[in-house]
Amino acid sequence: MGGYREGHHFSLKGIDLSEHSGVDFSKYSLKELTKLWRKTIKSGMHGLCFSLYEDGQQPGDIITEEQVRRRMKIIQPYTKWIRSFSCTEGNEFIPKIAKEFGIKTLVGGWLGKDPEINEREMAGLIQLANEGYVDIAAVGNEVLYRNDLSKEELLGFIHQVKGATPESVPVGYVDAYYEFSVHPDISAACDVILANCYPYWEGCHMEYSLLHMKQMFAQAAAAGNGKKVIITETGWPSEGGGLGSALASHENAMKYFINSQVWSAKDDIEIFYFSSFDESWKVGPEGDVGAYWGLWDKNENLKF
Repeated sequence: MGGYREGHHFSLKGIDLSEHSGVDFSKYSLKELTKLWRKTIKSGMHGLCFSLYEDGQQPGDIITEEQVRRRMKIIQPYTKWIRSFSCTEGNEFIPKIAKEFGIKTLVGGWLGKDPEINEREMAGLIQLANEGYVDIAAVGNEVLYRNDLSKEELLGFIHQVKGATPESVPVGYVDAYYEFSVHPDISAACDVILANCYPYWEGCHMEYSLLHMKQMFAQAAAAGNGKKVIITETGWPSEGGGLGSALASHENAMKYFINSQVWSAKDDIEIFYFSSFDESWKVGPEGDVGAYWGLWDKNENLKF
């Protein structure tokens, strides 16, 4: 996920600010905030996006089972679910190893412009689902947002996976929350709405970020017509600059995580937090902030 969304800039117009915008952090010193962040993370979360790549690695590299297992062991005490993004190049180990650790799986098959890769990914996703490693199947991630495939091609892949996997495995597609409003036929084809919600990427000030995420969720829910909505990615970078009124900082990253987890627990909202570990390769595609979305740093230590 990344980049600047044209036409999706946060604005306070028409927002009821009397609705509580999360934890009141005004009373917390940085030390107390850090303690609260630690307590929040230790109490566990619904889901985490799995960061596969160590320093010096990037997509395209083949990742070993050992590396996946080492990282899974680190995050296992903290999360009930894990989300993966691909079914090739070592990503296929993620759901298998997650099951060893008793973690549920939202497994993604990556779709892009290369038909051969798409075919391999869909075959991998179908195989993993039929072998019992997939609790929810995600066909593609932000394909419409990136304009990698036409809507018809994407629908074809969704129907292919639905037709070839057990009925007990819900099948969905992941994209920015507003894409489901724009494409009702995609929403209709999904068993579950898998929405990425990033107040940060819409230049939203930290203070209003929880309210904004709630609005994003509500928009995806409206598009889903009663279908379950899962927030498949949300997060806040801990350094690397800013965008509009959104500032990347340790403090803001902690506050955003705490707010998201309190809301998730209180309103039973299923959130996959982005991300588990910092990944250096992401600096390229997303600018400086790309490398700093993790709850753990690139050396696999809890950040705060």
